[in-house]
Amino acid sequence: MITHTSFEISAAMIAFVCLAAVVVGALLIVMHLRHKYHPSLIGALIGAVLCFLLLEALPALT
Repeated sequence: MITHTSFEISAAMIAFVCLAAVVVGALLIVMHLRHKYHPSLIGALIGAVLCFLLLEALPALT
């Protein structure tokens, strides 16, 4: 994907963040239904998404 404006970059980042939120939410639902809810795994997933957001997305938007 070729992006030329900051609007396109921010729209792509928002799309990826929404996709990550859907994937993490689906994982939470599956783990809850199977009764294998492990809080440290959820914390690791949320930390990985936030790390990606802080290290990759924010410098691209500024």
